[in-house]
Amino acid sequence: MTVSLPRTAVLSGSLAVVAAFALSACGAAPDNASSTADGKSAATATATSAADFGGMDALVKAAKKEGTLQAIALPRDWANYGALIDGFQKKYGIKIKVENPDGSSQDEINAVTSRKGQNRAPDVLDLGSSFALSAAQQGLLAPYKVAGFADIPEGQKDAQARWYNDYGGYISIGCDAKRVKTCPTTFADLLKPEYKGRVALNGNPTKSGSAFGGVYAAALAGGGSFDDIQPGLDFFAKLKKNGNYTPVESTPATVEKGETPISIDWDYLNAGYAEEFKSKGVDWKVAVPGDGKFSQYYSQAINKDAPHPAAARLWQEYLYSTEGQNLWLKGYARPALMTAMDKAGTLDTTAAAKLPEVSGTPEFPTEAQQSKAKKVLAQGWAKAVSG
Repeated sequence: MTVSLPRTAVLSGSLAVVAAFALSACGAAPDNASSTADGKSAATATATSAADFGGMDALVKAAKKEGTLQAIALPRDWANYGALIDGFQKKYGIKIKVENPDGSSQDEINAVTSRKGQNRAPDVLDLGSSFALSAAQQGLLAPYKVAGFADIPEGQKDAQARWYNDYGGYISIGCDAKRVKTCPTTFADLLKPEYKGRVALNGNPTKSGSAFGGVYAAALAGGGSFDDIQPGLDFFAKLKKNGNYTPVESTPATVEKGETPISIDWDYLNAGYAEEFKSKGVDWKVAVPGDGKFSQYYSQAINKDAPHPAAARLWQEYLYSTEGQNLWLKGYARPALMTAMDKAGTLDTTAAAKLPEVSGTPEFPTEAQQSKAKKVLAQGWAKAVSG
């Protein structure tokens, strides 16, 4: 089986990752006598691995005592997060509260900064790659090494373990074949006059990781590079000028209603729409454009001031378990540990076979390149699509 690789800030083309890790309680339990002002154990709030709790059993016990995990911007229909949330709750009996499920990566960061020290702050974050880098630079994230952290490729994790890649995919073009006579398969196609008012993004690229990826892919299609995202801005300016771009944010609701019949989005989201809406009469086609092949991962992180620090750390362990990684795969997303799980025989090969077909070896922008691209977008996006 050929394993395709996902999205985010990977510095090399290969993904040598490990799959399942046996988690066992070991070592002495930590001294939890000291506490923070709000009653949280200081040791819990600063734990950098399960070993700091005295092993997985102790971590589970501490997380169950907290009883709640506060998440943000996790739609149930995004990369199978609904199944992940249900699986974690069933396994550990810990309630997950998801605020603003359709929020952007920037919304997540804003929630952390505006609610610092408050019990309603998010415990965990699932951020677009460039946004994870930004959050780490702002000192918002807690270092924590999940089991097997050492086996995550260097380009897919922060050296201080403040974030690491979880799942990803390729920028794709989704199309409602019943509303669009001939579905586009390349960025060049999107400029054709028959697509007037029909081409949408999943959000604003200055706030949304998926939209950010869409502009990067358009840049690659237009002669740009990881160092030069300007051609992507130029593409959307042209798309806006000829009337093809619609500012309506693509969501499952707008897809079902026909408001965004052509959507530039991650392949796992578009593939999910194809399955979800089949019974509703929507014939949703998915194509990974050969002229703008862009792949990235999202990244997991823990709020440094998480109200439920043990539950936050247990959530990370669950996501990087074989169960968690395969649940992302069932949502058409390529999990970070996919290659090693395939080698170890723990990969759900049936789910892997359903992934959108992609050829070649993916390449990824560096941290510096992404930071530069974000600055260019912040300065030029509004102007590109205004008027």
